[in-house]
Amino acid sequence: MSEDEIRKKWEENPMLKPRIEKVVVNISVGKSGEPLEKASKVLETLTGQTPCKRKAKKTIRDFGIRRGEPMACIVTLRKNRAVEFLKRVLHAVDYKLPKSCFDNYGNFAFGIKEHIEIPGVKYDPEIGIFGMDVCVSLSRPGWRVKNRQRARAKIGSKHVLTPEEAMVFVKDTLGVEIV
Repeated sequence: MSEDEIRKKWEENPMLKPRIEKVVVNISVGKSGEPLEKASKVLETLTGQTPCKRKAKKTIRDFGIRRGEPMACIVTLRKNRAVEFLKRVLHAVDYKLPKSCFDNYGNFAFGIKEHIEIPGVKYDPEIGIFGMDVCVSLSRPGWRVKNRQRARAKIGSKHVLTPEEAMVFVKDTLGVEIV
């Protein structure tokens, strides 16, 4: 299906047009203590929300990781905050994403090597430099039917978001070039 056909389909039926459901930002430090606190401070200044800490699932002696030890921090952004953050962060990757970033359900993820590449962020020698993963979930209106607690139902195969539709949506709304 071509891009023009996809856009025409969205105009005919607005329930088929995708939207940004959430943006998840993750900084994995690999150890607890002071580095994790610095990473959570970076996430809080970037997003304006307090990050949640994630614990290790397994013990790996070679890396010095114990099970249950906090080692990463994560923030979930929704609605306008998610869109604003995405526009800022995509500037760090020059508004270019490879096709391999998109999965079979239209979600996409990309990484940033240094958080100081984001516009408006200055280097602080006390905090240091952190990389982060940005994962974006796209969905269509009505997708909630699949995930809700009460009266859960299946979603038809025609309502599932395809990677091609996600790429067209990201090009149109965020101005991203797909390489």
